[in-house]
Amino acid sequence: MTTKLVNKGLFISFEGVEGAGKTTNISFVADKIRKAGHQILLTREPGGTTTGEAIRNILISKELPEMHQITELLLMFAARAEHINRKILPALEQGTWVLCDRFTDASYAYQGAGRGIELEKIKLLEDLVQGSLRPDITFLFDLDANIGLARAQSRGETDRFEQQDIDFFNRVRSQYLKMTKSEPQRFRLIEAQYDLKHVQGQITQKLDEILKK
Repeated sequence: MTTKLVNKGLFISFEGVEGAGKTTNISFVADKIRKAGHQILLTREPGGTTTGEAIRNILISKELPEMHQITELLLMFAARAEHINRKILPALEQGTWVLCDRFTDASYAYQGAGRGIELEKIKLLEDLVQGSLRPDITFLFDLDANIGLARAQSRGETDRFEQQDIDFFNRVRSQYLKMTKSEPQRFRLIEAQYDLKHVQGQITQKLDEILKK
C-alpha cells in the first residue's frame, strides 16, 4: 500500500477511447509544460516500468483473447502498483510533473463498464494500490466510438482491446462521460472529433488555465 504523498509535482492523466488522439497530444502538452519551466515524466499504463511493460505485453496480446475479466483487472493493478511506487510517486515527490497515458479511470471504463466488473471491486483495488494518490487533472479526449475505432484500425494491426466490438467501446465512452460529470473539477473535456489544430487549441486553452494557478 502506498504511503500518503506530499505532492510537489502535478499529476496529469490522459484518457479516451481508442483513436481519440490522447497519445498524440501528450507530447504537445509535455512541450508546453517544459517551456513553462517544469520537469516532466512522460509515462503510460499499463506499463511505465520493466515489470509493467512485461504485463502490458500480456494484456494486449491477441494470443490471449479469452483472458478472464478478473485476471485482466488484477494484472492492470499489478502493473499500476509497480508504476506508482517505482516511477510516479518518486517523480511527484521531487517536484516533477507526471503525464500518464491512461490511469485508473481506464480501469473503471474498460474493465468496469466494458467488461461488466462491479465498480465497487475496482474501488477496493484502487484504494489498496494507490492509497490517497489520484490524478490532479485528467484530460478526457471524447470521440464517437465508431470514429475512434475506425481511426485505430486504420493504423494497422490491432491489439486485443482494439478487437472488441462497438458496443464495448460505447460502454467505455459512456463511463468516461459519467466520470467527467461526477468530477468536473478534475476532468478537462476535449472534443476530439475535430482536426488536430482545433483539438490542440482546446488543449492550449485548458492548459493555460492550469499553468496560471
